[in-house]
This record gives sequence, C-alpha cells and structure tokens, in this order.
Amino acid sequence: MSLFDAIVQGILQGLTEFLPVSSSGHISLYQHFTGNNGDNALVFLAVLHLGTLLAIFIAFRKDIFELIKELGNIFVDLRKRRFTFKDMNPQRRMIFMLILSCLCLAPFAPFKDWFESIEKDHSIFAEGLCFLYTGSILFMSDRCTKGNKKAGDIKVKDSVTIGLFQGVALLPGVSRSGSTISAGLFSGFSRETAVKYSFILGIPVTFLSCLLEVVDYIKKVHGSNVNVEKVGFINCVVGFVVAAIVGVLAIKMVSWLVKSDKFKVFSYYTFGLGTVVLIIAFIEFCMGHPIHF
Repeated sequence: MSLFDAIVQGILQGLTEFLPVSSSGHISLYQHFTGNNGDNALVFLAVLHLGTLLAIFIAFRKDIFELIKELGNIFVDLRKRRFTFKDMNPQRRMIFMLILSCLCLAPFAPFKDWFESIEKDHSIFAEGLCFLYTGSILFMSDRCTKGNKKAGDIKVKDSVTIGLFQGVALLPGVSRSGSTISAGLFSGFSRETAVKYSFILGIPVTFLSCLLEVVDYIKKVHGSNVNVEKVGFINCVVGFVVAAIVGVLAIKMVSWLVKSDKFKVFSYYTFGLGTVVLIIAFIEFCMGHPIHF
C-alpha cells in the first residue's frame, strides 16, 4: 500500500463514515479496484475507524461530556441504592437507549464472518444491491413527516428500531449513519436528535468493531497471508489523521444537510452508484476477473 492509497482511503473513510453513503461500501470498492484487499486491508480499515471515532469525540465533545458525567451519577445512585428508571433526565434516558440500541447488534454477531467475506471477495455485486437499499431508506426517511422527539422522549421501541437498522448496516454498501438517522426519522425524532443519536451511537459500535478486527489480526499475524510491512506505520498514521480531520468536516456537513431538508440528495447518489456497481459487476462476471485500475 502506497502513501497515496492511505490518503485516499483516509479521505473516503472520513467522508463516507458520516455522509449516509456507506464507508464500508466505498472502501470496499476502492480496495477492489486497486487490489488493496485482504486481511491487511482490514487492519488498515480498523485504523481509519479509529480516526473517525476521534472525529465524533471532537464534534460532539459537549454532549459526550454530559453523558459521561451522567454515567458517573448513575454509578453514584446505584451505590447509594437510590437508582430508579422513573423520571430519568434526558441524558440518563439517552444513555440507556444507546445501550439498548447496541445490544440489538447481538443477533447479527453470528454473521460477522459472512459480512467480512463479502468485503474480501472478488465480486462487488452484493455492494451494488446494498447501495440501492441505502438509497431507498434515505429517500423514504426524507419524505416522512417531521418529528419533534428530543433525547428525553426516546422510547424503547425507538432504540430497538435504530439498533436493528444498524445491524443491517454491517453489510458493505449499507450506510450505518444513513440507516440510523433514517430509523430515527422514521421513529419521529427531530432532525437534530436523529443526527446526534446516530453519531454518538457510533462510538461504542466503532470501538467494538476496531477491537474485533485487531483481535482477528493478532490471531492471523503468525499466518503466511498477513504482513505488517504491507500496511506500514506511516500509512496508518497518515490515514488516521486524514480520516479524523475529514470526519469532523463531514459531521458538520451532514448536520446542516439534514436540518435543511437536503438529505435526499444522498439517496440519488447511492441509487446511481448502486446501478453503476451492478453494471460493473456484470461486466466483471462476463470477463471472468475483476477490473483493476
């Protein structure tokens, strides 16, 4: 992997992790067409995810600080045996709803290897279908009635709905942010709350994803197919920094687009991209080998 590849993938990750167009799908396409796929590519992708994780902390530092502070209050109440689920403040309710959304990923855990195999295979047909799915939910969520639910109004069914949509987003080509923001809008969230909930929800999910990828890497590092030098320390640092900087800018862009009712522009993009990807997949099938640039 060259330094140029690291920069391009950092930009792609930073943009598409938060723009509702699927970071995994775009990275998968780039790695497919450049030949930078396999186990080493998954390791580099984990580094890029950490960069976008830092971007979330920077962009939502005030909200995250309030949630961490409230989490401390929860432990204090538990220790003093005065904890109750009744009359929870907005921050405390949001914490429990976020946890519930994360737990909804459990049914998808057994399919983790299958999801990864789609990213590492030599076909982009599945990615094309997933882009079309992303376009569909983005289009429908933009046309749904505007809600006004704030953090303190989130119900259990809302968090479960968002959690299940996030589980489907494990497929490459299905946008995690697009899925969770759309699910929030379907559930009647205000646009600001939907964006905030989606991106903060991405913190534990992204961290867990990186942790699992690192564990898998450690298991394979003694194998013959994994070579640390193919990734490169400098490439990892550059990719991390680029993904973090671009990620902060992308978060601000998405927040503005959702509030200004311009979310549907991404549905048109993913519809078009999905169609093009399916056409290329068919051409590659006829040729009998992937197209590399």
